[in-house]
Amino acid sequence: MRYRVLGGTGIEVSVHALGAMMFGAVGNPDHDECVRIIHAALDRGINLVDTADMYSAGESEVIVGKALRGRRDDVVLATKVHFPMGEGRNRGGNSRRWILRAVEDSLRRLGTDWIDLYQVHRPDHTTDVEETLGVLTDLVRAGTIRAFGCSTFPAEEIVEAHHVAERRALGRFRTEQPPYSLLARGIEADVLPVCERYGMGVLTWSPLASGFLSGRYRDGRPADLTSGRAALTPARFDPAAPGNAEKYRAVEELVALAGQLGRTLPELAVAFPAAHPAVTSVIIGPRTMEQLDGLLGGADLTLDDATLDRIDEIVPPGTNRYAPDGAWRPPALTDPARRRRPLPNRSAA
Repeated sequence: MRYRVLGGTGIEVSVHALGAMMFGAVGNPDHDECVRIIHAALDRGINLVDTADMYSAGESEVIVGKALRGRRDDVVLATKVHFPMGEGRNRGGNSRRWILRAVEDSLRRLGTDWIDLYQVHRPDHTTDVEETLGVLTDLVRAGTIRAFGCSTFPAEEIVEAHHVAERRALGRFRTEQPPYSLLARGIEADVLPVCERYGMGVLTWSPLASGFLSGRYRDGRPADLTSGRAALTPARFDPAAPGNAEKYRAVEELVALAGQLGRTLPELAVAFPAAHPAVTSVIIGPRTMEQLDGLLGGADLTLDDATLDRIDEIVPPGTNRYAPDGAWRPPALTDPARRRRPLPNRSAA
């Protein structure tokens, strides 16, 4: 396992990290098996474990906490805040009020006194970014968290956050966690260059393109849309859905390329993000021990220029073959009122 420094923090992390999204009711509900998977990953040299409060409604954090008992000092532990936790108002978002409550809840579930990297899971356009940076800075000064970052932020919002931090003498985002894969290369155009400019660490997620690069979905073969990731977003995997023919074509060419290297498609997929100079660590999210073994098979693979050139031919740089983030869209796109001028007041004088 190789290691890199995380965003100028001085913290060394493994080039491949363990993502815990599939631990719990959403993926693998067997706590004991999940603990064994985490231990196996640590034994293979992984030292960065990434989870979030909303994964299986907190269950993932509980599982991670069980696995790290007696091994906490050797692990760089990362979690996230933003998405609603339970019913009612003010139980999500990026406000000071919620973050102070959420971080205490995460500490309790994880069974630890501190979090190495606390990440804002998505932007919150109802909260001033200064409010968010202010409370995160306070948590660093209190020793509750060691560093903080953002996840799936657009490039312009990363830049704004850095400008606010500089103007207000606040701590700044040290990391960004974007989706990045052989089929989702959009961040190469803006997010990755911005992260390089600000010296941020980059932890990429979904190297298998939400399962599309797992090898299960091939051109000309029936696609099972009732299980796994396909059951959650069947349109993304349906060969007949608009735009999917190009994805299936790309997969076949990538399978052939992996074969030329004597590797599997998943091994090529997890090696690809690590080749970008802006990327610190690639998060893999296995549900089973077999998946962990298969994904870590690509941990020692270094792609040469000829291979990267061929990948550029199959999926051009900066191109997304699908919308990689289905969990969030900017309010400017989801709220029609933000795109329409209000009608003039026609009430009688």
